[in-house]
Amino acid sequence: MTHTPHELQEEFPERAAQIAELKQSDAHFAKLAEEYHDVNRAIHRAETNVEPVEELAEVEMRKTRAALKDELYRLLTG
Repeated sequence: MTHTPHELQEEFPERAAQIAELKQSDAHFAKLAEEYHDVNRAIHRAETNVEPVEELAEVEMRKTRAALKDELYRLLTG
Protein backbone atom coordinates (compact mmCIF):
# COMPACT_ATOMS: atom_id res chain seq x y z
CA MET A 1 0.00 0.00 0.00
CA THR A 2 1.14 3.53 -0.64
CA HIS A 3 2.14 5.99 2.03
CA THR A 4 -0.89 7.18 3.96
CA PRO A 5 -0.97 10.99 4.18
CA HIS A 6 -2.13 12.92 7.25
CA GLU A 7 -0.58 10.60 9.83
CA LEU A 8 -0.64 12.26 13.25
CA GLN A 9 3.15 12.54 13.58
CA GLU A 10 3.29 14.18 10.15
CA GLU A 11 0.53 16.62 11.02
CA PHE A 12 2.40 17.71 14.16
CA PRO A 13 6.08 16.84 13.50
CA GLU A 14 7.30 19.15 16.25
CA ARG A 15 5.25 17.14 18.74
CA ALA A 16 6.12 13.60 17.55
CA ALA A 17 7.90 12.69 20.81
CA GLN A 18 5.02 14.07 22.88
CA ILE A 19 2.52 12.10 20.78
CA ALA A 20 4.46 8.88 21.33
CA GLU A 21 4.67 9.52 25.08
CA LEU A 22 0.98 10.38 25.44
CA LYS A 23 -0.04 7.26 23.51
CA GLN A 24 1.72 5.29 26.25
CA SER A 25 0.77 7.33 29.31
CA ASP A 26 -2.71 8.76 28.61
CA ALA A 27 -5.48 6.28 27.81
CA HIS A 28 -7.86 8.99 26.55
CA PHE A 29 -5.23 10.42 24.20
CA ALA A 30 -4.33 6.92 23.00
CA LYS A 31 -7.99 6.14 22.25
CA LEU A 32 -8.44 9.36 20.28
CA ALA A 33 -5.18 8.80 18.41
CA GLU A 34 -6.29 5.29 17.46
CA GLU A 35 -9.66 6.62 16.27
CA TYR A 36 -7.84 9.27 14.22
CA HIS A 37 -5.58 6.60 12.73
CA ASP A 38 -8.54 4.36 11.83
CA VAL A 39 -10.53 7.19 10.20
CA ASN A 40 -7.47 8.48 8.38
CA ARG A 41 -6.75 5.03 6.94
CA ALA A 42 -10.39 4.64 5.89
CA ILE A 43 -10.24 8.00 4.09
CA HIS A 44 -7.03 7.00 2.33
CA ARG A 45 -8.56 3.69 1.22
CA ALA A 46 -11.61 5.59 -0.09
CA GLU A 47 -9.47 8.17 -1.91
CA THR A 48 -7.38 5.47 -3.60
CA ASN A 49 -10.46 3.38 -4.47
CA VAL A 50 -9.22 0.44 -2.45
CA GLU A 51 -12.53 0.64 -0.55
CA PRO A 52 -14.71 3.18 -2.37
CA VAL A 53 -17.51 4.84 -0.41
CA GLU A 54 -20.32 7.25 -1.21
CA GLU A 55 -19.21 10.88 -1.45
CA LEU A 56 -21.29 11.87 1.58
CA ALA A 57 -19.70 9.12 3.67
CA GLU A 58 -16.23 10.34 2.69
CA VAL A 59 -17.18 13.91 3.62
CA GLU A 60 -18.41 12.72 7.01
CA MET A 61 -15.18 10.78 7.59
CA ARG A 62 -13.19 13.93 6.78
CA LYS A 63 -15.26 15.91 9.29
CA THR A 64 -14.64 13.22 11.92
CA ARG A 65 -10.90 13.28 11.19
CA ALA A 66 -10.83 17.08 11.51
CA ALA A 67 -12.69 16.99 14.84
CA LEU A 68 -10.34 14.32 16.20
CA LYS A 69 -7.31 16.27 15.00
CA ASP A 70 -8.61 19.41 16.75
CA GLU A 71 -9.18 17.52 19.99
CA LEU A 72 -5.76 15.84 19.83
CA TYR A 73 -4.10 19.21 19.22
CA ARG A 74 -5.98 20.68 22.18
CA LEU A 75 -4.66 17.85 24.37
CA LEU A 76 -1.12 18.34 23.02
CA THR A 77 -1.11 22.06 23.70
CA GLY A 78 -3.28 22.21 26.81
